[in-house]
This record gives sequence, C-alpha cells and structure tokens, in this order.
Amino acid sequence: MHGTGKKEFDIGWVREQFPSLSLQYQRHGSAFLDGPAGTQVPKQVMDAVQYYFLGANANTYGAFLTSRRTNEMIVSARAAMADFFNCDPNEVVFGQNMTTITFALARAIGRELKPGDEIVVTTLDHDANVAPWRALEEKGVVIRQVDIRESDCTLDLDDFKRKITAKTKLVAVGYASNMVGTINPVSEITRLAHAAGALMFIDAVHFAPHGLIDVKAIDCDFLACSPYKFFGPHMGTLYGKREHLEKFKPYKVRPATNTSPECWETGTQVQELIAGIAATVDYIAELGRHCDPAVKNRREALQAAYRATHQYETELMSRLIAGLQTIPGMRIFGITDTKRFEERCSTLSFRLGDHNPTRIATFLGDRGIFTWDGNFYALNLSERLGVEQHGGVLRVGLVHYNTVDEVDRLLAALHEFAAR
Repeated sequence: MHGTGKKEFDIGWVREQFPSLSLQYQRHGSAFLDGPAGTQVPKQVMDAVQYYFLGANANTYGAFLTSRRTNEMIVSARAAMADFFNCDPNEVVFGQNMTTITFALARAIGRELKPGDEIVVTTLDHDANVAPWRALEEKGVVIRQVDIRESDCTLDLDDFKRKITAKTKLVAVGYASNMVGTINPVSEITRLAHAAGALMFIDAVHFAPHGLIDVKAIDCDFLACSPYKFFGPHMGTLYGKREHLEKFKPYKVRPATNTSPECWETGTQVQELIAGIAATVDYIAELGRHCDPAVKNRREALQAAYRATHQYETELMSRLIAGLQTIPGMRIFGITDTKRFEERCSTLSFRLGDHNPTRIATFLGDRGIFTWDGNFYALNLSERLGVEQHGGVLRVGLVHYNTVDEVDRLLAALHEFAAR
C-alpha cells in the first residue's frame, strides 16, 4: 500500500511507535478498532508527559527554572497546534475536552444573543455540538436542526439552506460524523453561514485523525478537536479567529488575565498533557517525514502524513466494506459506494439482523477485537435512523496503525457470529 507516492506506507514503522498495540488478551493479539472513542498513543507522547513531570513541573509565570520551562512548553505547544490548524499561535486555546470548551464558548457567545436569535445545528452531529447550543434556549434563542438523507447519512443541503435565515447568528456543524463517517462540505456550509452574517463553528473531533485541517482555507470562525482522538492525551483544543476571541468575553475568575487566548483557559491547565499535545503533532509530522523526506517544515510534514494515511485508511475501509457486504443480514449505515469515498472517513457503523450490538461487541471483544456499540453520543442520528431503541449500532473505526490482518480477523469473527 502506498501513501504519497514518495515511499511505500511503512505500517511496520508506524506500529513500532505505539507500545500498547502489543497488548495480549486471552491469548489473542489486540485489534484496536475503537479509535473513534480514543486512539492509542505513540511512545514519544508518553515520553513528553514524563519529561514534563521530571523537568518542568510547575505553574506558569514564576520566577524560577521549572516555571519558565512550563511557559516555554506552552508556547511551543501553541505553535505546534497552529501548524496543525494552519493558524496563528495566539488563535489556539487549550481546554479539558471539546465538550467543555464548546459549553464555555456557547455561554460566552450567548451573552451577546437576544430572544429570537437563531442557531443552526444538525441531526448528524455528536451531542457535544448540539447540547451546548440548545442550552441557550433558556434565554430565548431558537435552535433549528438540519435533517439528513437517510439513504446515505449525508446532510440535506437543501434543508440547510432553508434553515439558515436572516436571524441565524451561528451555524454549528461537525466536520465528520463519529457514527457513520460522513465528511461534511464544511467550506460550502461556511460560505452559506457567512452569507447570512452568521458565525461558523466546526466540531472537527472525528475528522482530525483522518484528514488535514486548514482553518484558513475553510474560513470558519471556530473549530474544536480533541487530541486524544488523534493519538494524543485526553484534552481539547480550540481554534478561534483572533477578532472573535478578543470580542467575546469568557466567564473566568477575576485575577485571571484578560489577554486572549489565555483568558479562555479557565483555571490551571493540565500542563503535562499540553506537553503531550505538542509531541502528538510532532509524531504526525515525523510520520510525514518518514513518508516524504523532501518536506521542508512541520506543516508540509503534516500534509505528507495525511496524504499517506488517507490513502492507506481508504484501502483498509474498502476491504472492510466489501467483506461486510458478504455477510447475510448486514446493514451498513452511510456511504458504501467506492466512487464516493472522498465523502467519508474510515469509520462505519452497522447492524447485523436483529442482534443487539452489545452482544456482537462482547463476542468480538472476547477474541481481542475491540469495537464500540451504542449511539456514541450521536443521539439525534441514532434516533433518526430508528436504532436507538434497539441498542444503537456496532461501530468499527480504522486508523493508520490498523492492518489488513486486523480487518480480516474482524470479518472472520463476524462471519462466525452470523453463522451461530
């Protein structure tokens, strides 16, 4: 399998970076197909967290060595995430997770809204990009929800155009669905939002492990993602256009700085994990250099990495979907046409006959194949597809450390389950 065309995609090198992939369970090797809920972590991220504790563990802005090192580390981490987003370092905010960041941002934006103002959300989204905006209904904000096309689990763009009006103040949409893998046309939706004078907020949590983010190209106003979904520690990050971070006023304690982006980072941050975020971006860049040694800087290295992993993951997904379609009673949700794979990432969900997804996940888990079942907080979508009352779906998430052998193990196990 090939990545950029510069070098063959080196899955052996990739797997060597992730110590946890060697985990054994009941004499089985572990197949981590649970990435959408949180990916495994490369050793250099673990090392960065450990080094922080050993050589820089202090709070910020003190007049001594370890505090100065912490300040320097945070500056370095902002620069890394700025390369990841393609923005300026002072447009990067760190926080507990995407959900907490989004609630805080929604409260701040909500201070400027009045009864009758409208916010548009979608049926396709994780509830972390729905509930924070719906909370503003308490002050009279109207929430309008865009529907999907059930046949392929894509957003109904005609409905989108109807739902955005002169009263729309913000549009909140996911970059990719964490249940069915659909990649939304976020640049087009951003243009629709801006044409109506509305802000654009993107939940990129599920897209970040699979595709390159470019906030300048999209021209969104805010974009949030969680490093633990793209091979890093359990934290969240936010991109915000500088003028918006300076305009809106976050809730904070009085002594905290009023300077952006720090004023958005409530309380003392989990600084050891911020060190891990910087190492996460550097891991992806290192992968890019391994795929294409000719890259000149970190942003180019990130571009090379995502070119390589996108093609590799697409080949794995093609193999998986083709195999699933041979199993009697299989219903795959979302896009399955290979000609449309640019519209989806390598996450898919399915139901197998009337079997409860938890039973299937347990059967697979006993064989060292780790998958998720349920609704994955995509509650609106689970209800819309009519599966919520039946236990949701079984979800398989492929990332660039997964292998052909793991896909084949999964397919063999599902054939075994279906034959029981």
